[in-house]
Amino acid sequence: MDSQQPGTKKRVGGVNDTEEVLKNSTASETASSRLVNSEQGSTQKQSSPPMESHIKAKRRYISFFISNMNFGKLLSFFTSLGRAERSNSLSQLDFDINPITGFVPSEPLPRLSSEFKLWEEMLAEASDVLKLGDNNSEEALALKTKGDGWRANIRSIPVLDIQSLKFRPRHLQRVHVVLTWLVQYYVHSLPPSIEAKQVPASLAVPLVDVSRMLGIAPVITFSDTVIWNWELICPENPVTIDNMAVVHTFSGSEDEQHFYLVQAAIELHGVQILHIIEEYTQISDLDEPTISKIAGDLARLTMTVEEISDLIQSIRTGCDPQVFNWEMQPWYNGNDAKGEGDPGWIYDGVDPTSPELKHLSGPSGGQSPVMQALDIFLGIDHGLEKEYSTDGDDKPADHGFMDRMRFHMLGNHRAYLEHLKKLPRSVRDLAACIPALHKPYNDAIAALKNLRRLHMRIAVMYNVNVSRTTSVQSNHPDIEVAESRHEPGSEYVTKNNRDENREPVRGSGGGDVIRLLRAGVDATSRATLRDPLVSI
Repeated sequence: MDSQQPGTKKRVGGVNDTEEVLKNSTASETASSRLVNSEQGSTQKQSSPPMESHIKAKRRYISFFISNMNFGKLLSFFTSLGRAERSNSLSQLDFDINPITGFVPSEPLPRLSSEFKLWEEMLAEASDVLKLGDNNSEEALALKTKGDGWRANIRSIPVLDIQSLKFRPRHLQRVHVVLTWLVQYYVHSLPPSIEAKQVPASLAVPLVDVSRMLGIAPVITFSDTVIWNWELICPENPVTIDNMAVVHTFSGSEDEQHFYLVQAAIELHGVQILHIIEEYTQISDLDEPTISKIAGDLARLTMTVEEISDLIQSIRTGCDPQVFNWEMQPWYNGNDAKGEGDPGWIYDGVDPTSPELKHLSGPSGGQSPVMQALDIFLGIDHGLEKEYSTDGDDKPADHGFMDRMRFHMLGNHRAYLEHLKKLPRSVRDLAACIPALHKPYNDAIAALKNLRRLHMRIAVMYNVNVSRTTSVQSNHPDIEVAESRHEPGSEYVTKNNRDENREPVRGSGGGDVIRLLRAGVDATSRATLRDPLVSI
């Protein structure tokens, strides 16, 4: 899955538009210069060459923007430049983002030792003695005694204090991985029950402690299954997808390994997106060369998103939907996977009112930090907070889902997303005002929209079709192949009006899979610029 360098597929768009803009800008500059010179008169002293150059540059900026954007935006953009300079003192390195591997660590997490080694040993044993609690196969029944013994051993482990690891972030991340996998093994190997499932204090207390230190939810997350769940095949070689091996799987299958590696490849390929974002946030002058560079970067971004779409589709080549739905997915479920009315989980030894216990959903693609960073950069408004997001008919969707998923990210990564949200100069606002950026921006939006449609197709294949046809098809005939809103590529929709009492197919994050993904497509579509000077 080696990634191809962007910029090699096709000619960067927006250059001809920029050249036309520059012609207009030159004419405006000449008129502006005459006006300023006539007002200065003979009483003004001759400026020094550096100051004269500075004044000419400022005139050029003003004439450029007057020619190419509505005047009401002029002052706000120049003001935002000053704010951007003050806010850009932070770089991605300040948020634990590596310039080569992005949100993925630059080296594998270290294994735990000393008193914490017992956790590692229990995790290594789990896959050999545990099956899902509702598995009544002969193999599962034969392992019942061993499974009961494993859970008893977990309950007998003393509550360990992790304060000695407080200033060792990679060890803390490993603690989170080990404990969350142990929790999932423990909870989902229990026999089915209508009672709330209790997580023993030996796991719950240190898990909540380490989660507070890391600023992440005390439950298994995308980080635990993908970002931190790998080791190097050849330790002397760099971190690339071809040199990464998955450490933990629930099913023991190659399908599960493939599933994680594809998502890891997306995170690594997304480093190109992070570079584009970083370069944009460091802009201090919006002159003609800068506008041309932004147009080129948006074209690079479009190609990178298209390449990520190819990676997403590659899941189908190595992960069987039946294996995913019946051997992998049930292990991922958090305490809200069955929706409202489920008794959920109880964390023994932890104050039930602790705010951390509000976020116990399982891992989800919505927890991918690189994809959320892309959304923020392009101005994708999942929460219907922007004026341009008021149209669309996906009102029943869970518009707070993406925000909640950020609590399942490492605290530093979540802080980076908040940092991006607060940047004063939006690339969408800029593209809306500069004709040369209009098409490159919309091309990036179209590529992201197509990516989300592809994701929805795969979700239907892996979640909906398998669960409907294999287990509950006769009771829930609510998913069909159809054209949605006459948009090519969005073939899978939920027929909301057929059965008001039906139970939706939920992902491990607890949400209605199709409704959430459909809302993501809609949110992306709403960001499309309708007119080069659209009012924001």
